Amino acid sequence: VLLVESGGGLVQSGGSLRLSCEVSGRAVGGIFIGWFRQSPGKERVFVASISRTGEFTYYADDVQGRFAISRDTARQTVFLEMNNLKPEDTAIYYCASTLTRWRLVELMTPNVYEDWGQGTQVTVSS
Repeated sequence: VLLVESGGGLVQSGGSLRLSCEVSGRAVGGIFIGWFRQSPGKERVFVASISRTGEFTYYADDVQGRFAISRDTARQTVFLEMNNLKPEDTAIYYCASTLTRWRLVELMTPNVYEDWGQGTQVTVSS
């Protein structure tokens, strides 16, 4: 599976961005997708995930209510809508995929994902 992120950029605190993860090599409807982020000197951490059917979504506590994950199966793309951005959201954002039907809590772990995109930088200024 090939994943390509886009949509990152520089935004002021309180602003919004929409990240895209374009998927090829496998139908979006057949894989689980997760979004992670990594700040300099820190580990890669979970942001959000969406199930194969698109029915179930899961969010990290610090983005719950501000971020929304969705997908467009016709466009083979998964989105991460980010609102009310804060400086602490600054990071490189990665999308990742897995074919395995993990439990939602397991999808919070980077190690369960088989394929990763190259990342897109999000910078939130105060």
